[in-house]
Amino acid sequence: MKTTKATLVAGSIATVLALSACGGGTGASQSDGGGGDGESGSQTIKLVAAEYSKDNTKAFWDSFAKTYNEETGHTLEVQIVSWENIDQQSSTMIQNNQAPDILNLNTYASYAKDDLLYGADEVLSEDVKADILDTFVDSGTYDGTFYGFPDLASVRALFYNTDLFEQAGIDGPPGTWDELAQDAQQISDLGENNAGYALPLGPEESQGEFSMWLYNNGGTWKDGDTWAINSAANVEALSFLKQLNQDGVTQNNPARTNRADAFDLFRSGKAGMVIGFSPLADSLDEEGNVNYEVASFPTNDGSESKTFGVTDYLMAFKKDGNQEAVKAFYDLYYQPDQVNTFIKKEGFLPVTESGLEEFSDDEDLKVYLDTLPNARLTPTDDPTWDRIKLAVQQNLGAAVDEDGDPQQVLDQLQQTAESGG
Repeated sequence: MKTTKATLVAGSIATVLALSACGGGTGASQSDGGGGDGESGSQTIKLVAAEYSKDNTKAFWDSFAKTYNEETGHTLEVQIVSWENIDQQSSTMIQNNQAPDILNLNTYASYAKDDLLYGADEVLSEDVKADILDTFVDSGTYDGTFYGFPDLASVRALFYNTDLFEQAGIDGPPGTWDELAQDAQQISDLGENNAGYALPLGPEESQGEFSMWLYNNGGTWKDGDTWAINSAANVEALSFLKQLNQDGVTQNNPARTNRADAFDLFRSGKAGMVIGFSPLADSLDEEGNVNYEVASFPTNDGSESKTFGVTDYLMAFKKDGNQEAVKAFYDLYYQPDQVNTFIKKEGFLPVTESGLEEFSDDEDLKVYLDTLPNARLTPTDDPTWDRIKLAVQQNLGAAVDEDGDPQQVLDQLQQTAESGG
């Protein structure tokens, strides 16, 4: 079947970025980067990296480790961990004083606050620092120091199944939340286990799904220095999601549905709408089973549509004697033939000025690239966010269950934020 690409109008989107988990494979693996320990001045460092895809993540880092050893004489040990497990596994490592030298994660500020990380001036060359997009320098900066070095990025949009829309008599994508609810109902009414809207509020990335909704209702996680998790706008947004579930226009058990599950449902042709990003488009195009379009996300407050996006970080832990090898890691990773190769393989977006230029000829990515330089992320620069994110992942979905209370759930999350976690 022919698959159609994004038709977003970039000028209609005000972008908000945040990759809280950009991807999500399962399983873990470990590989040794190879020799170098016997050479004068050689060092062994360890990378714990998130699995963005089974086909590409491990293959890239294994190849990178080999090149790293050949070019520097140092050894890179690589451990790949699924997004479902990496928060807990990395937290346990650090609590047990077994932190890796490099950690790939979507939060960093609590470790920066505890003085565990190298700052950019210690491990990034001037050329590397100058090439990273300002958006990601800002999101990676805590207390005036740049600690969270980006590995890749994404932005989100509304994907919709044009065949299901046509069958349901719907002319185009929704422009308001009322229209989205109506469209979802019409698609669900088609029967055959079709979900009008695939709603993932499971532990993988519920904070990402909810961000898209709260931003498009005039809400935010944090207003200046004040946490605003239980604001009226956010409660209204979560109550709307509960109503979608109670009306039966979502898949079963949104509270236990991860983003990857929602994507699979859309890829199977059984969901009318889902929030997606460029890697989903890549898989849909490769499979060729679903006709789809991409649109800006509808708003509820009458404002201009906003999009949520993400970046993840490659942070470096300070250890005696590892600084030279860590700096060599970044010098190699941020070479265009490394970082951009990784990003292309995984289907994401660039984090550097040179990457923007290299990707600029790809018309399929234009809508995403146009929004990238002005993106705003979730408050990853606040150390409290690390714990709030975990609390959101564990508790937010319960709010949309039959007995769930959106106000109560957000009040509890607000208390978590105000108490410092």
